[in-house]
Amino acid sequence: MEEDMNIRAHLLPDEEGLPSQHSVLPQTLLMYLYVGHFLARWGARMWEFSVGLYMINIWPNSLLLAAVYGVVETASTAFLGPSIGQWLGRLTYVKVLKLWLWTQNLSFVVAGVAVIGLLVYSNLKYTNLAAFITLVILTNVSGAIGVLSTLAGTILIEREWVVVISEGHPPGVLTKMNSVIRRIDLTCKLFAPVVTGFIISFISLKASAMTLAIWSTVSVWLEYWLLTSVYNGIPALSESNKKKTSKTSQSDSGESTSYYQEIKSSHSFDGGDLALADNSWKRKMIEWIWNALSISAWTVYLQQDVVLPGVALALLFFTVLSFGSLMTATLEWEGIPAYIIGIARGISATIGIAATFSYPILQSRISTLRTGLWSIWSQWTFLLICVASICVQNSITSAYLLMVGVAMSRLGLWMFDLSVIQQMQDRVPESDRCVVGGVQNSLQSYLDLMAYVMGIIISNPQDFWKLTLLSVSGVTLAAVLYSSHIYRVRKHLFHFEKLLVRFEWLLG
Repeated sequence: MEEDMNIRAHLLPDEEGLPSQHSVLPQTLLMYLYVGHFLARWGARMWEFSVGLYMINIWPNSLLLAAVYGVVETASTAFLGPSIGQWLGRLTYVKVLKLWLWTQNLSFVVAGVAVIGLLVYSNLKYTNLAAFITLVILTNVSGAIGVLSTLAGTILIEREWVVVISEGHPPGVLTKMNSVIRRIDLTCKLFAPVVTGFIISFISLKASAMTLAIWSTVSVWLEYWLLTSVYNGIPALSESNKKKTSKTSQSDSGESTSYYQEIKSSHSFDGGDLALADNSWKRKMIEWIWNALSISAWTVYLQQDVVLPGVALALLFFTVLSFGSLMTATLEWEGIPAYIIGIARGISATIGIAATFSYPILQSRISTLRTGLWSIWSQWTFLLICVASICVQNSITSAYLLMVGVAMSRLGLWMFDLSVIQQMQDRVPESDRCVVGGVQNSLQSYLDLMAYVMGIIISNPQDFWKLTLLSVSGVTLAAVLYSSHIYRVRKHLFHFEKLLVRFEWLLG
């Protein structure tokens, strides 16, 4: 608790001469923001850890159901991510809060209840196949909707509110707020699986699903009160909301005027009604295709200076080395107890939390760009342990080596994640933040989707080593892409002359 108070104290700038409304960041409201974010992320992390264990128990000896769920979840995020970003840019903060929190928690309640039904009636796939398929579909769809809602909340808090709140303060404030937000997420990633793993191992899978449903039902009320209090208590958020609403109204007005002028222009041709109908039909078709593919959002994203770091970050999602549903299901199949998997995931998250403390220190000394470079290659180096685990004959030893490699690589992963996020916050214009955030999450989901598709193709847990090699290849490509971006910006990767001096000094 004392540590948390110190963290919040560091986020309160004492500089003078800043605009009056930004001169103080209230400790209480910052605490509300962090607690609200914690409660929302806890439920999401419980579901994220549990779903793989549910699926491997519902359909034993196969990764198929876990992979299918992953495909449904990531496909929905990939295809709808840009639209969510555009949608967030048009709605008020209060409307986004309501839709995010209520939809997320209701979806996890429905998913929990559906899982309970599948677990209670374990022979349902033999006695009533239609009911079994219905419950599986309900679990997949509600889980995917919950994750989409979580995405909306992530964009709102991490890509929008944190930036708006920190405006007018020294750059270090944004860096520290980013670190605290990521630390909260990783804390949930640490403790939620541990708690859930113990419930599964020492009580039952049904009890864990029931816990998720109860948590989602109770916590939503407190989350909403906390975050609306933050919005009402920090003037910068309401001011940003008014500006966004004003821009949206002007944009809608401009579109309406343009459409009206097009109709008038169509009437000026011979055969006016026929030409109007034809033009209107073509226009609607083009608009539908344009909106369905989110072409305008992707165009905005590709025009950004940080597109290569964004693509590199997205490539890290083409992986099964993450304590996600596929790796969790494989470890369960290998005979690793659920509580051990939960503890391993907790250790992994602890290392990730250490990254949130290390990042501000490293970033202040060697810059955001270079921190990203060291981080991505650090992750790649530790993942070589996972490659080495393939050569180990004893399956239990191999599984533990796999967990060690994944856990150690989290230090580089989360520092790289923070580096890329801060580059986007610094370099992306305010008007494009939500759109770019939506496309970035969508691109990450496309790569995540590809990993789950590979899980469907390679669904035998004995062949997990093939997925491991594909995952490490994705990280290698990401590291090369980011290195090329660094070289393009800085014209060099390392200060070789400084390294040479230090090497000569070591040699004496």
